[in-house]
Amino acid sequence: MVTYVEDASVPVRNTGAIRLYGEDGFEGMRAAGALAARALDAVEDMVTPGTTTAEIDRFVFEFGRDHGAVPATLGYRGYMRSCCTSINHVVCHGIPNDKPLREGEIVNIDITYILDGWHGDSSRMYGVGRLKRASERLIEVT
Repeated sequence: MVTYVEDASVPVRNTGAIRLYGEDGFEGMRAAGALAARALDAVEDMVTPGTTTAEIDRFVFEFGRDHGAVPATLGYRGYMRSCCTSINHVVCHGIPNDKPLREGEIVNIDITYILDGWHGDSSRMYGVGRLKRASERLIEVT
């Protein structure tokens, strides 16, 4: 049997066909999406000055594992992180690292889990400590 990581290295072929899912499929999608949303709720308290995005990434991995899920990004085409963390002017898909978050920064955390074969993908923008009004406004509208 081919694992997810092995399969992810195979080029994706688009057949053009649209797959239709029944209620079981929608339930699987909802469960995976709900897990990603719960992880975003749980990670909120970690978004503080001094925390690194690598620490957040580790939490995301463990949270998924503890709930029977695998981070979809982990091992995908060589990406070795469990989430994406985009700080300030990084538009999307920033890579978690050991640099501590600083007061006044904004960070988007993007989590995608695979749960029972279904993907749940969600992201959220957070403020680190006290923010300038412009940063607060950006979070409100995105």
